[in-house]
Amino acid sequence: MSQRIAYITGEYPRATDTFIQREVAALRGLGMTVMTYSVRRTGPEHIVGPEQAQEQEQTFHILEAAKRPKTFFAALKRALGNRQRLWSAVKLAARTAPPGLRGALYQVFYFAEALVLADEMATQNVTHLHNHIAKSSCTVAMLASQLSGIQFSFTLHGPDIFFEPMHWRLDEKVAQASFVACISDFCRSQAMVFADRAHWDKLKIVHCGVDPLLYAETPPPGGQKLLFVGRLAAVKGVAVLLEALKPLIQDHPDVHLSLIGDGPERNGLEEQARALGLQDHVTFLGYRNQAEVADALAEHDLFVLPSFAEGVPVVLMEAMAAGRPVLTSRIAGVPELVDDGVSGLLVPPGNVDALGAALLELLKDYDLEIMGSAGRAKVVAEFDVAREAEKLAGHIEAVRP
Repeated sequence: MSQRIAYITGEYPRATDTFIQREVAALRGLGMTVMTYSVRRTGPEHIVGPEQAQEQEQTFHILEAAKRPKTFFAALKRALGNRQRLWSAVKLAARTAPPGLRGALYQVFYFAEALVLADEMATQNVTHLHNHIAKSSCTVAMLASQLSGIQFSFTLHGPDIFFEPMHWRLDEKVAQASFVACISDFCRSQAMVFADRAHWDKLKIVHCGVDPLLYAETPPPGGQKLLFVGRLAAVKGVAVLLEALKPLIQDHPDVHLSLIGDGPERNGLEEQARALGLQDHVTFLGYRNQAEVADALAEHDLFVLPSFAEGVPVVLMEAMAAGRPVLTSRIAGVPELVDDGVSGLLVPPGNVDALGAALLELLKDYDLEIMGSAGRAKVVAEFDVAREAEKLAGHIEAVRP
């Protein structure tokens, strides 16, 4: 495949979005030239391994470039060379701007970033533009596509964009895109709510994925070691997990929970754990790289993710690829990944009693090794990043001019 792909997201690489790095690597493995673009430079806390450092070094940072007068005015000069495209982009920006003065001001910033992106893509002979996360970076991609004449597509995740779909003009982005890669049937159905019916055929299913070979399917250690991996933010439901853990350890004093990740709720969660008397049963480990997460999965018996809102969590795929049963919330596209009672258990989100009961049930009544094997088989069959990258590449090839 001779395509030269510009691949943009708001921040790349991020420790919490390793699945995007895997997709980029898989597309490159198919012979595509993939150049990564990030609106903002990620902070040092996200550079947790050599793979992130290498990706950051070769990523073009749009906002930094737009702040350099020489770069910005060169991009503006190129745009003025095709006034018809420029005027079309200005009109598109005007009609898709978020409401209010603040929204209009941000749209001006997005337009400036789009000018720089369009100029850089022309310099690099880009043939297709693809975006991950359909919010502000997708606005930049949509406007850059209009300015450059290069087709764009985007991967739609959720759940947050579905809270404010008209603020981010999801309808217009679907209309302007050559296709939309939806990560689940649930995600696709939500896009169908807001997109014009004439564009429903553009909505394709392309799962996020993992490389099953990176995760050894080893038997659970046979103890009562629980693992959580994710951002320590309210949406992940860790506060509910700590509440559910307190009564459990009264009869199961060997239960221990390890939490990998960081975020705005960490201090509060550490304080909550101490207040509940869980300080000897909970360990906060901070960010870890992909290899360290894989090692942690091999060292624990059960993976828990009690989120309130998700798309289809890649971290669940990683746990299942490692042969670990999962306990998670019955929300959004999660049931498309986790077969309740087969590869894990699904519980109502935010329900402390249901979560505690399911934890107890898994530790007492299920063969965790059999359940883990079922989960790995599901990931291998339906969520292998190499196979999903082939689907994405096929959709890109199909819209090639």
